Amino acid sequence: MMNKLCLITGVGDGTGASIARRFASAGYRVVMLARNQQRLVGLENELNNARSFAIDLENLDHLLEVCHTVKKDLGVPDVIVHNAVRATFDGFLEGDAEDLERNFRVNTTSLLYLARAFVPDMINRGDGAIAVTGNTAAFRGIPNYALFSPTKAAQRNFTQALARDLGPKGIHVAYFNIDAVIDVPWTRDRFHPDKPDEFFIKPVDIAEEVFHVTHQSRSAWSFDVEIRPFGEKWQ
Repeated sequence: MMNKLCLITGVGDGTGASIARRFASAGYRVVMLARNQQRLVGLENELNNARSFAIDLENLDHLLEVCHTVKKDLGVPDVIVHNAVRATFDGFLEGDAEDLERNFRVNTTSLLYLARAFVPDMINRGDGAIAVTGNTAAFRGIPNYALFSPTKAAQRNFTQALARDLGPKGIHVAYFNIDAVIDVPWTRDRFHPDKPDEFFIKPVDIAEEVFHVTHQSRSAWSFDVEIRPFGEKWQ
């Protein structure tokens, strides 16, 4: 693993950071993309062989520049984890219509740009993995998710198109349906201050599953990967 490269979008203080730590602990060089530069610098200092780029994935031109820099300075990723998410929680009449486009750009269009930037070289190499983290919004429309869930459904659909195209070319693509509330301070404080620990899914456990799936044997690749705490009511 020592020379392999993992690129991760959406490296916040929960799932993204845990994924970066998991791959770094296995000897991967890690590239981290997120908006919060201060957090990224802290992770760079914590991890070996890590590099970060402060970027808002709504800015697709900037994303292309970052991808070019990564290829030039570090090479083509062996694993891409698209964990970035933009969400708004409004009905279709109340929400800002522009939010649908902004959510789509971060959740789905940026994945297209990442794939176009790196996949041709992954195909030439004959291996690689792409993991996309999602949730139950990809499978159902909810009134107050009206400007969010369509973008997650499109994200999963596009990820499946990648998987069907790239699997025979040696590249494993998987979609993670995280049916749970992720255990980070803001979700506890804002939404579920009274819930016990077992109510939440742990970011380190999500990271472990992402690492496992992206290293599956070619004879048994997963696409739809559902993960939830033992006590979760299935949605």
